[in-house]
Amino acid sequence: MTPNPLLGVLFHWLGGLASASFYVPYRGVRRWSWEIFWLTGGLFSWLLAPWLFAGLQTENLIGVMAQVPAEIVGLCVLFGVLWGFGGLTYGLTMRYLGLSLGMAVVLGLCTVFGTLIPPIVQGDFADKLLVTVSGRIILMGLVVTLAGIVVVALAGARKDAALSEEAKKAAIAEFDFKKGIAVAVFSGVMSACFAFGLAAGEPVKALSAAAGTGPLWTGLPVLCLVMFGGLLTNGAWCAYLIVRNRSAGEWIGRVNAPAGQASGPAQAAGQEPARMGDVVATPGGAPLLANYLLCALAGTAWYFQFFFYTMGESQMGKFGFSSWTLHMASIIIFGTLWGFAFKEWKDARPAVRNMVWSGVALLIIATMIIGYGNMIAR
Repeated sequence: MTPNPLLGVLFHWLGGLASASFYVPYRGVRRWSWEIFWLTGGLFSWLLAPWLFAGLQTENLIGVMAQVPAEIVGLCVLFGVLWGFGGLTYGLTMRYLGLSLGMAVVLGLCTVFGTLIPPIVQGDFADKLLVTVSGRIILMGLVVTLAGIVVVALAGARKDAALSEEAKKAAIAEFDFKKGIAVAVFSGVMSACFAFGLAAGEPVKALSAAAGTGPLWTGLPVLCLVMFGGLLTNGAWCAYLIVRNRSAGEWIGRVNAPAGQASGPAQAAGQEPARMGDVVATPGGAPLLANYLLCALAGTAWYFQFFFYTMGESQMGKFGFSSWTLHMASIIIFGTLWGFAFKEWKDARPAVRNMVWSGVALLIIATMIIGYGNMIAR
């Protein structure tokens, strides 16, 4: 099957749509703590969906995995663990820098590191990006991508600047530039480790291809390993929060009721209120079926960003490393569209909204430039 970069760009856009949309179902989860719904959805993201779809779309998955050298498995899982740290610290970046500046720093760094480090480590950076016309076109696409990220971030900063002092404090109550930049650098580098994990898994793709798997699907077994590493990091942190907050009972409809805040008939009947940390069943408890279904949908959508990523990468030829740039750009494009859908920009001045759309336009142009550079490389 001859690589088709234009088809690859389409797959990357589908992956970006899945990534930008995955958190939407979580908005409907009711009366579950963050660690409960994050881990529930994560089990679909990092464990169930990867193995299910790899089992369906690849040949002899278990046999292929049994052939993977231990050092390759270790590298893929290790990079997955590091990627998990990036995801966890992304929230801290928003806490210290705010959404617009935090997103720009993290995704900008993630784009640069995830795209450029693999060819640098492999020793073919100059051959891929500097010597050939196609390589220089792709490099120009990287520059346009960063420009689009900066423009979107500046628009966010101008929107934030229009807020009142009270609103600013409510939005970024713990603003700390130095601490925020340090965390953002860490998060950006760690998040880019997903791209490193995929690069380390190239031998797994070769084994899957040798077993008869089609070129679109050879990357799926690698996801099983890298995303399992992400499960280890996120699972450990969620387990700590569950123990600390005593929130495990929420999975079966129980809640931790603070002292004096028992809910439902118990309080209405004048019964003794629950003590802090007591686990009590509440008639108005969490809608369990809806919560589980929403988490399953969110977790599967999160997985699909990488499902389509591996499909897109398979179509990018020798410039597969540029897939990471396309992935980051498409996330910002669709994330911005969701922001408008949820009216996050409704109070922004027309000039600011136009600035946002200009940044999105730059990102779209960047994906076209990178796709064209890959196409002429054939």
